[in-house]
Amino acid sequence: MSGDSPSIFIEPLASHHDRAAFSCGVEALDRYLRHQASQDVRKHVAAVFALVEGDKPAVLGFFTLSATSVRLSDLPESTAKKLPRYPLVPAILLGRLAVDRSRRGKGYGELLLIDALKRCLGAKDIGWMALIVDAEDEEAVAFYERYHFIRFSPASNRLFLPRATIASLAPRR
Repeated sequence: MSGDSPSIFIEPLASHHDRAAFSCGVEALDRYLRHQASQDVRKHVAAVFALVEGDKPAVLGFFTLSATSVRLSDLPESTAKKLPRYPLVPAILLGRLAVDRSRRGKGYGELLLIDALKRCLGAKDIGWMALIVDAEDEEAVAFYERYHFIRFSPASNRLFLPRATIASLAPRR
């Protein structure tokens, strides 16, 4: 995101962000951003982050993060055997991630995902074992698999990325 293009920022969703024109092609995601996201932020149900360009208020993409838990028995055995034998294990849910159709193919989905991963790693004061995502379709599954996400089962659109994997991807200081 360099060269002659204005700076791109990812920041917490706020009242000054213009969500009205956002269209990613999935009505449920468009509707969520326009009508539900602000309420989720106010009620601390989800943290919503907006991708914006320069000082323009238009939302070009967004993602949400919230706390969740996963049944240990739902995880692949190779992952479950490394965890304590609790019925539920804590995780972070990447509930939604979308890019406006006008910005597809510019790497903004990757930019949003990397920002989400960094924010998860920054959550050092709470326990969590993985980032979970429920992919919309096989195209979304393929997107997440390119970043080492693992399906819960071969036919599942639910994927996870272990915390240890995320930490190993982070640049060392």
